Amino acid sequence: MNNGKLLYPLLALVSLFSGSLYSETSVWRVSQGANQLFIGGTIHILGAADYPLPAEFDRAYQRSDLLVLETDMEKLQDPDFQRVMMRALSYSDGRNLKSVLSAETFQLLDNYCKSRGIPTDNLLPFKPGMVATTLTILELQRLGLGGVGVDAYFNARAIKDRKKLGQLETVESQLAFISSMGQGQEDDLIAYTLEDINNLPALMGEMKQTWRKGDLSSLERVNIIPFKRDFPKIYQTMLVDRNNAWIPQIEAMLKTREVEFILVGALHLAGEDGLLEHLSKRGYEVEKL
Repeated sequence: MNNGKLLYPLLALVSLFSGSLYSETSVWRVSQGANQLFIGGTIHILGAADYPLPAEFDRAYQRSDLLVLETDMEKLQDPDFQRVMMRALSYSDGRNLKSVLSAETFQLLDNYCKSRGIPTDNLLPFKPGMVATTLTILELQRLGLGGVGVDAYFNARAIKDRKKLGQLETVESQLAFISSMGQGQEDDLIAYTLEDINNLPALMGEMKQTWRKGDLSSLERVNIIPFKRDFPKIYQTMLVDRNNAWIPQIEAMLKTREVEFILVGALHLAGEDGLLEHLSKRGYEVEKL
């Protein structure tokens, strides 16, 4: 078992971590002088049993003037963007999924699809990043974990409350990452995804427990370290590059009296490349809410 080294980053693309109430949670207060903001780690797919969310999320939301998400969730649902997304995540150069995978890996994929009643031919036009993410989402839905996630929940709430919304990056930049994910590692990406899916119930339980405790050390040890070791290119693109792009934006927010509540996938918070470590090294006070 590979400890879900790839499942965690895949879930970061569709949202991160949920569970029942604990005394600690993944929400932090960042401040400098009189200025402050809140940062919460999230999961983008939840089950009905995961609600209500911990009280700290609601406290941060109530005390904020602006909700800041990774990207524009309304545009993600726009039909025109959906068409652009399908084109970007499909091969257009004569290749298909079968041609980029080894015969052994493709057989593993075909066997899995047959076990779930998924026509393998339907996946052939798509790039490995799209296939890996889709299969993970479908399995979560099969397990009853395909409900509204933290980001979508607060996005809808902010719209209802007429609270201002902000984003850290464009939907186009997220799309570019998924489109290129796994280039040169197509076999590993699909093989690891299938292995993780077979262990999904146990992995989800571990993920929930680690996240809900706000245990960044365990998150780094169990998830960040093996992810960085086995998929260095994906790690660099998905976490390091994006965190580096977000830090100047977060620092700009800390120069205003407006209070922001930032929601990002929990992997963005952990480890030496994590947002919280970056902010702490820059002299900001970082404390669990």
